[in-house]
Amino acid sequence: MTLGLLVLRRLAAAGAVLAVLSAVIFLATDVLPGDAAGVLAGADATTADRAELTRRLHLDESPVTRYLHWAGDALHGDLGQGQVGGRAVNEVLGDTVPNSLALTVLALALALPCAVLLGLVTAARLGGRADRAVSLVTLAAAGLPEFVTAALLAWAFGALLGVLPRVSLVDLGERPWESPEVMVLPALTLAIVATAIATRLLRSSAADVAAAPYVRAARLRGVHGLRLALRHLLPASFAPTAQVVAVLFGGLLGGAVVVESVFNYPGVGFELAQAVANRDVPMVQGLSLALCALALLGLLCGDVVAAVVDPRTRRGR
Repeated sequence: MTLGLLVLRRLAAAGAVLAVLSAVIFLATDVLPGDAAGVLAGADATTADRAELTRRLHLDESPVTRYLHWAGDALHGDLGQGQVGGRAVNEVLGDTVPNSLALTVLALALALPCAVLLGLVTAARLGGRADRAVSLVTLAAAGLPEFVTAALLAWAFGALLGVLPRVSLVDLGERPWESPEVMVLPALTLAIVATAIATRLLRSSAADVAAAPYVRAARLRGVHGLRLALRHLLPASFAPTAQVVAVLFGGLLGGAVVVESVFNYPGVGFELAQAVANRDVPMVQGLSLALCALALLGLLCGDVVAAVVDPRTRRGR
């Protein structure tokens, strides 16, 4: 299969998945209690004003009809307007998406080298002490809830040692990377979980490669340990690594909702958590859809990179 055809097929699949997710998001949030017209119109609005706003927002129509209106607006780039504060969802995304992407990239930059190293070392010594120790630690780290990891890091580096801020407060109009210290603990929290998951995935992939005939032949020739990992396991891990990065990208965006809330980091996840707490349904719908779209875009990029690095992955796609 050519690369262009692969991209088209993956785009079509991503579009179909996003359509299903949009329906789930809309219908799941549409049943939440609240009077959207009353909130947007304000306390001083007349009955006629509320009725007009209800008609304009299609609130007097069926859920399916409202979804079609909302999805149509989303296709034209209009994700709606929040009920609390009256800000447009697109405006909130413009302010927060760069912050969340910067946090995600930093977490990946911390996690990926560690995961590749640990995955290759353990795969080269399957069943050894290092393999068992790394497997145990990564299993515990992957299973630990992110808010617990965040709380432990905030206590250790913020309260106990006092070397890093416990909350990621930035001045109005300032980006987090202008005060890099506020990004360290959120990124480290995400990186710990990402390293654990990626190590286990890459170890599994590298273990399959280690069982290949040419690797067994290399062992018979006396190639072992780090030399075996660098010469044979690492080159074969490029394509799986790209796909692992894509999976981690989506997972980190999802985990950012919790981590950003714990540290008050000004990202999409923090705004989404605030919108949920305020029962701001339009904001929840728009931000959730945007996060899903970003995660699907990351998966698409991972598939494309894997196909470029290893054309054999295009088969059967």
